[in-house]
Amino acid sequence: MSDTGEQDGTDLALLQLLRANAREPTASLARKLGLARSSVQARIARLERLGIIQGYTLRSDYATARLIRAYVLLSTNPKMIARIVGDVKRIAEVESLSAISGSYDMMAVVAAPTVQDIDRVLDQLGLVTGVERTMSSLVLSDKFRR
Repeated sequence: MSDTGEQDGTDLALLQLLRANAREPTASLARKLGLARSSVQARIARLERLGIIQGYTLRSDYATARLIRAYVLLSTNPKMIARIVGDVKRIAEVESLSAISGSYDMMAVVAAPTVQDIDRVLDQLGLVTGVERTMSSLVLSDKFRR
């Protein structure tokens, strides 16, 4: 384990375990990795300090939470990206916004309780200054999620 931004095989295995269950006790992680609990704690602290682990979040079952999700592709004016990101970030139903390759520039993941709410958010996204065109797809079901 070095204090550079590079991860070794143990770091990668630890990150994989945390992806599967970020709430797994450190003692359990240590047993699975064959390390002392204090070593796992030190690795986690280092990965947090380096920004590799940026936080812990809630992952919910959209079906149980009764949320509808949509993937929304955005074609944008490249000179207005900072403004677009700021405006889209203020829309609470937008869970993430990513730059992508291809004929569209960005992809937003939207989650809301009703199709009408999704429609309202799509209208909001279309009105953002710098967004030139959108294309959306509703998620019907998840075949698997990690």
